[in-house]
Amino acid sequence: MSQSSSSSHRLPRFSLERRLTTPWWLSWAIPLASMALALLAGALIIASQGVNPWAAYRAMFEGAFGTGYGVAETLVKAIPLMLAGLGVSVAFRMKLWNIGAEGQLWMGAWAAAGVGLYLYAAWNLPPWLAILLMMGAALLAGGLWGAIPGVLKGVLQVNEIITSLMLNYVAMSWVLYFVDILWRDPGGLGFPNTAILDRAIWLPKLTWLPLLPKGHRVHAGLLLAILAAVFVWFLLNRTKWGYEVRVIGENPEAARHAGMPTARNIILVMMLSGALAGLAGMTEMAGVAHRLQRGLSPSYGYTAIIVAWLAKLNPFGVLLVAVLFGGLLVAGDQIQLTMNLPRSISDILQGLILFFVLGGEIFSRYRLRIR
Repeated sequence: MSQSSSSSHRLPRFSLERRLTTPWWLSWAIPLASMALALLAGALIIASQGVNPWAAYRAMFEGAFGTGYGVAETLVKAIPLMLAGLGVSVAFRMKLWNIGAEGQLWMGAWAAAGVGLYLYAAWNLPPWLAILLMMGAALLAGGLWGAIPGVLKGVLQVNEIITSLMLNYVAMSWVLYFVDILWRDPGGLGFPNTAILDRAIWLPKLTWLPLLPKGHRVHAGLLLAILAAVFVWFLLNRTKWGYEVRVIGENPEAARHAGMPTARNIILVMMLSGALAGLAGMTEMAGVAHRLQRGLSPSYGYTAIIVAWLAKLNPFGVLLVAVLFGGLLVAGDQIQLTMNLPRSISDILQGLILFFVLGGEIFSRYRLRIR
């Protein structure tokens, strides 16, 4: 009986023990190992389609980074991911899980389109002022849309994951109502989209960039994203407000005892997060599509969550990871054309990367103990 009792209370052979500190090398090794495992899992899926995984990965890399055209298209896809990823990272730094970047992006695109399609001509604005007003409208619309879950969280303690996610569908339905009905272009041959913006208020192309082919589509949104990264880094690391954001995120109880205005900061952080996502929508609308239309965003707001997490919420890391995921989006088109693989392979790879990176986070916070 005693032997049976002792065996029933025997400790498991494996257990997780929380790390007091994480070695610097481990914080880099684990994401890299997670990426490698994700690519390995992706290779198995590609092989199941009867395609050589190495050949597929090589085609993806060459399509995204092997030519000047591929690099240009990768940067075009990366721009909204950079801005939305920066917005998400701001909220995540405060342990606010803003899943609403997709809706905030759509609201930003909608507000900017309203300025470009109607106020520009009605007020006879100079083009440079119209572009600035489109940016301001996008920041305001995205920020106000982000403020809704912020107020619900800060004042009523309503879970921001649920509210921000649900608002995505509200935002998309709202914008598509304008696209399909109120602002629909009567000369659009039946396609659901608005009229094209006047060329004078398109975001200018960065024609001076080296190594890119003539006529590339990389636009001034890239500069906005870089400036936004510098702004976010400075705000979070060199200001009193940024210090409060970090303290509230790491130890909300200590922040309350210190008298930090938690509810107000929750609302402000969600507004800033939404504003950056809204700016992402403006850059895609005014820099690429030049109109408001269905399919404006291939889930940029959701992909931005993966980008922010992979970058470990570092603003400059967000820029680099966004380029990687921009390349994945371009690569999806490449393998569909050259390898006869479905474009969704790139979406599967994104999901695998997120899955393995989140799983790897366990080992950065805990060590596996074998008894």
